Amino acid sequence: DTCRGTLYLPGGDADDPPVIVMAPGLGAERSFGYPAVAERFADAGYAAFLFDYREFGASDGDSQAVHPANQRADYAAAIDRVRRVDAVGRDLVLWGASLSAAHVLALAAERADVDAVIGAVPMLDGRAIARRRGPKYLVRSGAAGLRDLIGHRFGRGRSVPIVGGTEELAAITEPGTKRKYLDLVDRESTWRNETPARSLLRVANYRPVGRLGEIRAPTLLLAGTDDAVVDSEAVVDAGETLSRGTVVTMPADHFSPLGEDFEPAVGHQLSFLRDALE
Repeated sequence: DTCRGTLYLPGGDADDPPVIVMAPGLGAERSFGYPAVAERFADAGYAAFLFDYREFGASDGDSQAVHPANQRADYAAAIDRVRRVDAVGRDLVLWGASLSAAHVLALAAERADVDAVIGAVPMLDGRAIARRRGPKYLVRSGAAGLRDLIGHRFGRGRSVPIVGGTEELAAITEPGTKRKYLDLVDRESTWRNETPARSLLRVANYRPVGRLGEIRAPTLLLAGTDDAVVDSEAVVDAGETLSRGTVVTMPADHFSPLGEDFEPAVGHQLSFLRDALE
């Protein structure tokens, strides 16, 4: 499979700029508000490589399956590809938001070539998020995921919404999140608000929080105090395990760093990058 992305380069006489590898959050495409972040990085003198995972957007496949291990492999492939671009330098930053923040943190724990990491509203513990939704959600999501995991091999798969209401069986169900998520969807996108139900199992069993202590690169965790999906206090606690961690809490929800809280959120990230890469 081929993944596709866009490389944003700084203007002027920037020589060998650090490169920031970026990918979208849970079930999203790279056009959902992320280009504005990449453009701001380029304006500040960094290169930014923003790509779609396989099965999403411009990349091969259209199942919209959320598979953390495959998505981490896609990140690694994106790093390998951008390393072959003469216009960028050797300094490497991994950037993610929501689920993609979990991926970059897991990758940073494994790699020695990462110079800085940014995780915005990071989904660090899928199990904890699922448990907060209650036992009814756990039972329904587990049953649907298992049926799809087995049935899709025989053409009897089942899909669920990526984002839904509080009573829906969806990957994201917290109050107020459906409207905010859908507001980010690009009007020209062919994206569908659905993912195979087996994605629920994979996300719920994804817990990169346990690997934060292995990260040696300077790391920024950006938490929103109004985030209904990720508990900001849990992010602060997780940040205590980072050897070179910076945790910033701000009045934001899970999606507003790409919307109404864009300016303060990107300001914190640029300030961190200046210190981390000096």
